[in-house]
Amino acid sequence: MHPMGEIAPLIRRPVEVDIDKDYLELGIRSFGKGTFHKTPTKGTELGAKRIFRIKESDLLFNIVFAWEGAIAVATSNDNGRVGSHRFLTCVPKGNIATSEFLCFHFLTKAGLEQILAASPGSAGRNRTLGIKALEDIRVPLPPIDKQRNFTALIKALSATNQIDEEVEKEWDSLLPAILDRAFKGEL
Repeated sequence: MHPMGEIAPLIRRPVEVDIDKDYLELGIRSFGKGTFHKTPTKGTELGAKRIFRIKESDLLFNIVFAWEGAIAVATSNDNGRVGSHRFLTCVPKGNIATSEFLCFHFLTKAGLEQILAASPGSAGRNRTLGIKALEDIRVPLPPIDKQRNFTALIKALSATNQIDEEVEKEWDSLLPAILDRAFKGEL
């Protein structure tokens, strides 16, 4: 068991807000459903909000909703986006851990229990994950080669799911036309 602070330390990449610039913010869905992209936000709208740059493969935690699985790995499409101070970006040490394995662990029952224990509070759904508490969570780690194999499988599964979604969308758009032609006797 290894403490998160040693295997995947918190990395902050502060962004100085330019009021004339648009910023592409990132969101994290609960229940392990990944990231999403928010509409561009003007620097003037950010005001004094502190934002931080996100990079591909960062392990991301939404500190307010991590306890309900608002945990994800930044994809290539997320690279360069920004998150507020409510987003923690941890960067695993490459020879020790992978983001995908750590994310998987934290989305298991045992991992979510660790996150919940590190998230004090009782105001409805707002249980804020503490930075120090996250750093102290101890994580079981298989050898790095097994984690890398796991990561390759996760990425292949994700690519397959993306293809399935695209095929389903195409089928959904073709089905009405096919039915129309069938009812007109054109098939």
